[in-house]
Amino acid sequence: MELREPIERLIRDPKEFTRGVSFPDPAEIRLYDETLRDGEQMPGVCYTPQQKLEIAKALAAVGVHIMSVGFPAASDGDRRTLQLVMDAKRRGELGDVEIVVMCRSNRNDIDVTIETLRAVGIAPSAVTFFIFTSGSDLHLKYKIGKTLLRFEGRDESEWLDLPLEFYRNANVRLQCDAIRHARECGVERIEFGGEDGSRGDVEYFISYFKAGLEAGGTRPAWPDTVGCLTPEAMRWYGSRIIAGLPKGIPVVAHLHNDYGLGTINAITATSCGFKVISVTANGYGERAGNVKLHEYAVAMRVLYGIEIPGFQYEKLRDLARFMERMSGIPMQQHEPIIGTKVFAHESGIHTHGVSIDRRIYEAVPSELVGAQTSFVFGKHSGAALVETTLRARADALAQHGIEVTSDLAQRVTEEVKRIREERAASSSASEAIALYEDAMRKLAISEDDLAGIAIALERPEAVPAG
Repeated sequence: MELREPIERLIRDPKEFTRGVSFPDPAEIRLYDETLRDGEQMPGVCYTPQQKLEIAKALAAVGVHIMSVGFPAASDGDRRTLQLVMDAKRRGELGDVEIVVMCRSNRNDIDVTIETLRAVGIAPSAVTFFIFTSGSDLHLKYKIGKTLLRFEGRDESEWLDLPLEFYRNANVRLQCDAIRHARECGVERIEFGGEDGSRGDVEYFISYFKAGLEAGGTRPAWPDTVGCLTPEAMRWYGSRIIAGLPKGIPVVAHLHNDYGLGTINAITATSCGFKVISVTANGYGERAGNVKLHEYAVAMRVLYGIEIPGFQYEKLRDLARFMERMSGIPMQQHEPIIGTKVFAHESGIHTHGVSIDRRIYEAVPSELVGAQTSFVFGKHSGAALVETTLRARADALAQHGIEVTSDLAQRVTEEVKRIREERAASSSASEAIALYEDAMRKLAISEDDLAGIAIALERPEAVPAG
């Protein structure tokens, strides 16, 4: 149906309320995908190097700008992934995507990663090194305190008695030593940051970032490691960090989603001047996951009018299904934007409205994200949609001598409701959940499995044959 009035006269555009929010130039915003690193740290998720290569290609195709490929110093699998991804990039299969590798702030991690690169003929200057340490006082003293003591040549017996200031200063020296070492080894792009930024001291972080930049770092990264930021806190921290650093320096916002605030915190960070936003496909990641690529990109475009050049919004739902198959972790059907049923309607009131114009009940443009409005039938279906659907199949029904009438549509509607309630009373739903949970248990390694592995390694004769 064609509307007589312009849509702007009939409903208010969300951008009316967001036009006053300032953002960096959209051409300067970078989507920093961490699906292959943080996404794989989601409990129960594991990818082979070949699977990671396929994921990398899918992410590059959707239009991310930066991609973390893991922690080469930590595993053979991540070293192999780095090799496969860099080979694919040399073949032109990943476009201009910037590849990031992760290292702790120690020379050994950096050396192992450089050896991995050189083994396949790749110069250290071809990738970005993310060299990380800790940032909050809690982490500095109680998580990496002994590491900092060793770095400073102090005895571990001093651990609990030294003041926080000692650990802060030692951490800066540790970070800067690692950055300088990487530079001496030929690394040109160095991202650096400290875990638990959102619970750290903002003035300390500014001085820490400045020291890292002076040592040769090129991109500070500030994380909400445990996802505890509110948008108000994000603005408080973010505005101070951007104001405290040299103008024009790109800063990474790495945010988690523990309270479901990842997307709004990412949008707030961008409005503070952060130009590099860390995301993952489907929001996979530790605990409640990371900022969801689909939510951030689409909300920025539709609600704030910020379109990221070259981003393939219409591929988001295909990417979601691909990632479900790769990870074994399905998204809920009503997940915003990419859920399989998020553009589906059952209620008679809704189906009637959407039949007139989808915007009556849909605020997300389905065509933008490669979706179509659809209808499902069940307890809440209305006779009007049932009749419309039957009339669309009138020829097929006529072959059986059936004429579509309003009375038939009403009777079919009543039968649909009866059948759906009958199916709801069955155990099918709980059985499906049980099957899924059983499959995930078989993929995971439990504490009992761990003990069994130890027995098999140390006392193989105790393990039953077969």
